[in-house]
Amino acid sequence: MRTTTPLRRALITVTATAAVALTATGTAVAVPVSGTAAAPHAAAPAALHPVVELASERLATADLVAAAKWGTDSPIDDPAREQQVLDNVAAQAQQLGADPDEIRVIFRDQIEANKTVQRGLFQRWTDHPDQAPTTKPDLSVVRQEINRITSALVQSLADTSEDRGTFACRPELALAAFQVRHENHLDGLHTRALIRALPSICRN
Repeated sequence: MRTTTPLRRALITVTATAAVALTATGTAVAVPVSGTAAAPHAAAPAALHPVVELASERLATADLVAAAKWGTDSPIDDPAREQQVLDNVAAQAQQLGADPDEIRVIFRDQIEANKTVQRGLFQRWTDHPDQAPTTKPDLSVVRQEINRITSALVQSLADTSEDRGTFACRPELALAAFQVRHENHLDGLHTRALIRALPSICRN
């Protein structure tokens, strides 16, 4: 069974309590981590930064999906839609020469992370009705954006296949997660969801 514990620990350390991040060259860079931590200016963008950035962009659409579903009969879990996404990314991966099964596993994590955000927002809006959305996005339009990001993420995963198979992948991924968290000003919910989206990116 694939274990995600080492990666989760690395991500939590870098995004929440770490004092050091590794650059792409392996040089240690001091990073003061707090609720408003300064960006690690000395660290170049991590090799896996594009992958993590796209995962974060995909997670951002969960806010719109949740708003579209809020107050309706549409469930957060949508097995038919999820299967369609997995089939589509596997087909795209095959066209790109990537491993379809590997891409399926990675996108299963993306889907579960997306639902983490939706559930978190539903709970927030239930507890604080004044924060609930007052307008509903068009879910079909939102899904067009999700599809665009999904295709870009499959391409990025194919482009970084070699990087994702090295022993440096996990520290690189942790650094990229820290950078993206800072750049996108992610709150606690979206940070937890990003961590949930990334465990299967690295092979080692």
